[in-house]
Amino acid sequence: MVPRIPILMRAPLLLFVFSLALTARADVAVLTQHNDNNRDGMNLNETILNTANVNTNSFGLLYTRPVDDQIYAQPLIMTNVAIPGQGSHNLLILCTVNDSIYAYDADDPTVTNAYWTRSFISPPKIVAPVNTDMTGACSGNYKDFSGGFGIVGTPVIDPATGTMYVVVRTKESSGSITNYAQSLHALDVTTGLDTANSPVLINATFPGNNSVDSVGGIINFDPYKHNQRPGLVLANGMVYITWAGHCDWTPYHGWVIGYNTSNLLQAPLVFNSSPNGDQAGIWMSNQGPVADADGNIYFSTGNGSVDAVDLGEAFVKLTPDGPNLDVASFFVPTNYNSLNGGDLDISCGGLLLIPNTSLILSGGKAGTLYLLNKDNMGGLGAVTNNDLQEWSLGGHSIHGGPVWWTGPTNSFAYIWGASSDHLRQYQFNTNTQTFNTNTVAQSVTKGGSGQPGGILAVTANGSNANTGVVWASLNTTANANQAVVAGSLHAYDAQNVSRELWNSDLLSSRDAIGNFAKFVAPTVANGKVYMATFSNRLNVYGLLPHPALSVAISGTSVVLSWPANGFPGFTLQTNANLGAGAWSGDNHSVVTVNGTNQVTIPAAGAATYYRLIR
Repeated sequence: MVPRIPILMRAPLLLFVFSLALTARADVAVLTQHNDNNRDGMNLNETILNTANVNTNSFGLLYTRPVDDQIYAQPLIMTNVAIPGQGSHNLLILCTVNDSIYAYDADDPTVTNAYWTRSFISPPKIVAPVNTDMTGACSGNYKDFSGGFGIVGTPVIDPATGTMYVVVRTKESSGSITNYAQSLHALDVTTGLDTANSPVLINATFPGNNSVDSVGGIINFDPYKHNQRPGLVLANGMVYITWAGHCDWTPYHGWVIGYNTSNLLQAPLVFNSSPNGDQAGIWMSNQGPVADADGNIYFSTGNGSVDAVDLGEAFVKLTPDGPNLDVASFFVPTNYNSLNGGDLDISCGGLLLIPNTSLILSGGKAGTLYLLNKDNMGGLGAVTNNDLQEWSLGGHSIHGGPVWWTGPTNSFAYIWGASSDHLRQYQFNTNTQTFNTNTVAQSVTKGGSGQPGGILAVTANGSNANTGVVWASLNTTANANQAVVAGSLHAYDAQNVSRELWNSDLLSSRDAIGNFAKFVAPTVANGKVYMATFSNRLNVYGLLPHPALSVAISGTSVVLSWPANGFPGFTLQTNANLGAGAWSGDNHSVVTVNGTNQVTIPAAGAATYYRLIR
């Protein structure tokens, strides 16, 4: 029930009331990509948005916030931040590929200026790198980024210290010399300024003997050719960063580098996925690695060398062990040669650690979903795969990865493949710890042609019925691979995704997304949906405001009026006794004059209550 405050107005023999929707502030923080280290995409404390009010009459675009370039990093929410001289606020953190960060108010649409901004460039000597700088990628026609890629990986925020960790890429010129640098910054979330020992220039070495970039048995991390796309992960006092390459421009490797947050200057933990070979990059369509409660790290790799040491086309578990990151378990499908030959990266999709289990669910470009035991993944089988379960999406590549919700009766994983696929809902059997590999429901809506399909999030008020919503950011019609295309935001009933609740194209004049933010999941918290775009802005969606109901005397009549524009779906209701009886629709005619709805009622009569409701 939405709480209401009556506002009373008197006229001769009449009593009027209209209602305003009030909601308690939930103060939910979103501090990392896909909400938590399980990467389950869930916010189970959403008490405002539900299946009843997410519709075109009640829900839509509220406002936008400008930024200076494309947003690849998922928007983050940090709650109760004490801004110096400006009080305590919930912050909306946005990062752009132009190496800029904005800290906007996450709640108040009237606060239009950022509380703080931070830029890491100083043109013309220090700028964000751009796609044309990658001269050998895609044979010199590199379009995986349409322009810059200064900040791409979603930062992570430590709520205990109020510190945000972010990787910044820069192109730095001095005379005729140009250097490419990657730096880890630890920022005070109240000001955006660097904390002690920050920034750290990212450098690393790893022992290896390959023919492509090993010198004297040592491989050096190359900040120019290594692509930092996945979100950062904070686990047991360590912040981990992962890399792949740019359009398979060799030599490159999959790197994992972990810094101790208590002292960033301490030697980092380092892992290389192909020390005796090459490639095996970690990119996962911008999703972050999974981390469990013990601080183990899980990720997947793409095309690359496969042998006793090199882990291309693999799912990998790393365990911190003193100064090392040890491979504790891994899984390589038996068809890794054909995956390599077809450029079918396992690392195309993100990983989901299913809550309250030891199971990981993921998939890649071949459109196959794999269910793995995180502690005993199965290695490389000689004849058959050693995974627990696998099934195909019929060739639809998996990019955004699965998300999760346990509803009132069942648990579900949701996935939306590429190439005109549907949103799919799979039921999980908690007794057998396996999936029904047939969909229990799928959306009527199809995604656009080509990549990437739907990038998902889930909100609900716990496991309560009629509160679960699956949110999807989608390339609407065109292929977003190496192109900037239109996008749309969709909402589905999480109990049955064949029921679409709303999408941004139903009333596009009000709600249109603009250019699709490739691989970026919606951030949903506290009654708002924060949707990144490639249109140099962030869109904020939520419940539409209620119009004011005005009362005026006109001779022997009373005129009730409210705005007609921007407030669709409101009707006038009446009640003779506020303490008893039901509200019913008022039967007087509504006339629209100069953008205002008006109802004229004779002043004589018994006391009567009126309200606007949607």
